[in-house]
Amino acid sequence: MTIDAMEQATMIGTAFGGLLRRWRNVRRLSQLELSLTSEVSQRHLSFLESGRGNPSREMVLHLCECLDIPLRDRNALLQAAGFAQAFHCRQLDAGGMVPVLDALKLILKHHDPFPALVVDRDWNLLMSNQGLANLLSFAGEPATLWQRTCGDGPRNVMRLCFHADGLRPVIANWNVVAPAILERLHKELAASPSAGLAAIIRELQQDHSIPSRWHQLEPGQQLSPVLPIELSAGGAKLRLFSMISTFGTPQDITTDELRVETFFPADAGSEELLRGINVSG
Repeated sequence: MTIDAMEQATMIGTAFGGLLRRWRNVRRLSQLELSLTSEVSQRHLSFLESGRGNPSREMVLHLCECLDIPLRDRNALLQAAGFAQAFHCRQLDAGGMVPVLDALKLILKHHDPFPALVVDRDWNLLMSNQGLANLLSFAGEPATLWQRTCGDGPRNVMRLCFHADGLRPVIANWNVVAPAILERLHKELAASPSAGLAAIIRELQQDHSIPSRWHQLEPGQQLSPVLPIELSAGGAKLRLFSMISTFGTPQDITTDELRVETFFPADAGSEELLRGINVSG
């Protein structure tokens, strides 16, 4: 091996090793714990992280699987190790995405009249149903709300929720909901680092009126199974909770990063109200 080739191999090993160590720390695993999970010797892992050893392509993918690393970031580790990317990022309306798109449309359609939406990993809106437009009508005309909160940029659900001209004024339990959402965003960022999501979080936290801590529990206080969002406008009150779904076996970056949030009425009155609203989106 020439000196240049040796230097290149060292740089590749160092780059991969740094990323591997970073993800192991993100998952809060020691080298020993990762060794037991992956069935790779701790000594070999140490060599990989220090750059003294270079992994095979199969080893990179195996460790990524053991660390549950998002597909986008698996590509980064493959490239750092000197290999071609394995996972593609396609537009949602691309030909090969038809089954995925059809499944999303089915979920949104069948969830009406209750709100449902599809977002990417940065909470940019990709798809939604009539139920979401009906929900937004609590705060104003949907298209106007999006323009006020997001301008001509991507329709970001978090900006819509936190903006003073968005949903925030009609969320009655804002002091409880806001810190809960921020806590969830921080957990998502830790699990799958994203520059876009990090920027959104920094932007939201610039508003110092947003409560910074989770509400304190009173002794003996009973918690509901889920945290409801309570909206109040024009004398009408609506209580909702949501569920977030993902695809179980994604093989594409776009599919891996899709999130479907479906809202459900938390009481009979909220269900009746949602079934009676119908506005243009």
